[in-house]
Amino acid sequence: MKLRITGGVAALALVAALALTGCSSDGSGSGSTTSPSPSPTATAPSPSAQDVAALAGVKVEGAAGAEPKLTFQTPLNVTTQTVRQVEKGSGAALKEGQELTIHYVIYQGDGTRVGSTWKEGQGTPEQFILGDAGVGGINDALKGANVGARVLVANPPAADGSSTTTSIMLLEVSDAKSIPSRAEGTKVTPPAGLPTVTLASNGKPSIHIPDGYKAPSTLVVQPLIKGSGAAIKAGQTVTAHYTGWLTDGTQFDSSWDRGAPASFPLSNVIQGWSEGLVGQTIGSQVLLVIPADKGYGAQAQGQIPANSPLVFVVDILAAS
Repeated sequence: MKLRITGGVAALALVAALALTGCSSDGSGSGSTTSPSPSPTATAPSPSAQDVAALAGVKVEGAAGAEPKLTFQTPLNVTTQTVRQVEKGSGAALKEGQELTIHYVIYQGDGTRVGSTWKEGQGTPEQFILGDAGVGGINDALKGANVGARVLVANPPAADGSSTTTSIMLLEVSDAKSIPSRAEGTKVTPPAGLPTVTLASNGKPSIHIPDGYKAPSTLVVQPLIKGSGAAIKAGQTVTAHYTGWLTDGTQFDSSWDRGAPASFPLSNVIQGWSEGLVGQTIGSQVLLVIPADKGYGAQAQGQIPANSPLVFVVDILAAS
C-alpha cells in the first residue's frame, strides 16, 4: 500500500501518479486492485545535471489555488526522478508525519497535458504522508516549505513498460494536518483461537500464529482497539499503519518499517481490506484474516505465494 511516485500517467489518481503501488489481483473478481506491497522501495539514483536542467526549464504559469499551465521545451526527458520546489508557500509550516492534501496536473514529455485533480478529478484532491520514503525526493523538496507549496516532479518512463514517456507533475499542497502515530481507544479482548498480537513501545505489532492454525474460509474482522472517531465509509481514502503476514508468521510488508503510514483509496485495495475496514472507526486497530479469494487468489505476488490467506493488523489513523 506504499505511496510511490511512478512514471505512469494514465490514471488521474494517486494510485497511478502518486501511486499506491501494489499488485494486480484477479482473485476477487473485482478487477485490478492494490494492496500492501511485498517489496521495499529501491533507492533511486541521483538526478544528473541534465535532468536538473531539464526540470529547471519548466515554466509554471497561474496563481496558486487553481490549475497552472506548464510550458517547456519538448521533448523533455529525465533519467531518474527529478524534483524542484517552485514555490515555498505562505501557509502554515509543513511537518514530517503530517497528512498532506494535494492537487496536481500531469503532462507528458512531449508537452501533452494528461489531466489534473482540479478538472478531470472534479476538484477532488489526494493525500500522502510527508516523510513516507515511497514518495522519494518530494520529501526533500518540501523541507522547510509551507501549505501552498508547489513542487515539480519529473519521472522517466517506467521500467516495466507501463509508460513510455517522461511525465511531469506539478503538485500543490492545499492543506496539512497532524494525525495520530498509532491507534488510540478502548482495548478489545479478541476471542480465543485467533492470531495473537503484541505491540512494541512505538505501536508496531508483532504476531503469534497458534500451532496448527487453519485460516478461515470467510473474512475475519476483529477490532483490537476501538477508536472513538467516525466510521469508515466505502470509497473513502484511509490513512493507516499496517503490517502483513502469511499464516506461517512470515512478514511480507509493514508501513512501520518504512517509518510512515500510508494513505490509500478503499476502491483500490484488495477485497479483504475494502470489506474489512468499512464500518470500523477512526482510531481503531483491526486484525484482518483474509482468505485467498479476498486477497490475491491464485496469483503469486512477491513473497506471497498463490492461494495464500493473509493476516494484517491495521491502525486506522484518518480518513477523508
